[in-house]
Amino acid sequence: MKILSIQSAVAYGHVGNSAAVFPLQRIGVEVLPVYTVNFSNHTGYGAWRGPLISPDDVREVITGIEERGVLPGIDVVLSGYQGGEGIAEVILDAVARVKAANPAAVYACDPVMGNAKSGCFVAAAIPILLRDRVVPAADIITPNQFELGFLTETEPADLESTLASADLARAMGPSTVLVTSVERPERPEGTIEMLAVTDEGAWIVQTPHIPMKANGSGDVTAALFTAHYRASGDAADALARTTSSVWDLLSLTHASGERELQLVEAQESYAHPRMQFAVEQVR
Repeated sequence: MKILSIQSAVAYGHVGNSAAVFPLQRIGVEVLPVYTVNFSNHTGYGAWRGPLISPDDVREVITGIEERGVLPGIDVVLSGYQGGEGIAEVILDAVARVKAANPAAVYACDPVMGNAKSGCFVAAAIPILLRDRVVPAADIITPNQFELGFLTETEPADLESTLASADLARAMGPSTVLVTSVERPERPEGTIEMLAVTDEGAWIVQTPHIPMKANGSGDVTAALFTAHYRASGDAADALARTTSSVWDLLSLTHASGERELQLVEAQESYAHPRMQFAVEQVR
């Protein structure tokens, strides 16, 4: 499998491609990383250095890849955080080029815009651009519950309303929705869930909640789920594998006391997930 991953990159820490590439490689996926920024560290520190790469330069890199004749072999285009408005058109153009070369390829979009605690943390135009232009072109999207609500102009809360919101999102274009952090009021205290919804059904998985902010964990989640689902076509299995790997990554990071994901240290959890959490079909 080959994935063209168009995301940010940092020298220190693990977000964007700096979070997604290694876990994908560890499960045997060939990744072609294209960077949208090249920062010293993620912006959560409040200070960083390095360039925001212009949309024209990002497009040039993709054109160079195309000139090597590799687009017919690309199975997935993956995108995440979009720092500026111009990058969306570059990504959509890349998706169109890849699908023209390989009609079986899919586009997986992590529509990063914010969360319930902090609200939107991207430029004001980005959520609207994601909703109106990018998400309708995607085959797979991986929003959290807050982002799902914005995309569908709903307020998903319990399981029923979250399923309904996921169906509205699927009606926009994507056939598969992974809701990466479901916090329904009826769940047991101290737990958190992920929900996958496809044409074939819907599945939920529950884990203990690890009390930490983990920049980059959503990037790992989107990458692993997309790769597993693309490989097997089995959303329940992809959900189980992804949940196992990401929970072990977060658990190891929390135990370390470090702020940054212990991405390399947790590598066995990607290659050999323990499958320790039961996936329940809910539709």
